[in-house]
Amino acid sequence: MSDATLYDRLGGEPAVGAVVNEFYDRVLDDESVAHHFDDVDMSDQRSHQTKFLSAVTGGPIQYEGDDMETAHEGLEITDAEFDAIAAHLDDALREFDVADPDREAVMEAIEGFREDIVEA
Repeated sequence: MSDATLYDRLGGEPAVGAVVNEFYDRVLDDESVAHHFDDVDMSDQRSHQTKFLSAVTGGPIQYEGDDMETAHEGLEITDAEFDAIAAHLDDALREFDVADPDREAVMEAIEGFREDIVEA
């Protein structure tokens, strides 16, 4: 199945949702970044992130949220915080035994949003 999307190789929506849940469990346990989610409805956030990650990986789900720069404006996210959050995603992908090339592709896609998310 060489034409399978990254989304398909990850296991589709159920698998992406499971990774997102694990990811946010890790983020919320990390005192260095958890404060960014103090006033966030995490059920909505998890759903939103599942849609975003699904869209980024070539899935059929349309991401209809704000662009990354608008969504993160004023949050004052640092490079160190971006790195910490990205590491939690990487660890969540590893937890679900995502193949290295697919895990690296997800992380590369996320890295592409750094400039829009991090505020200097």
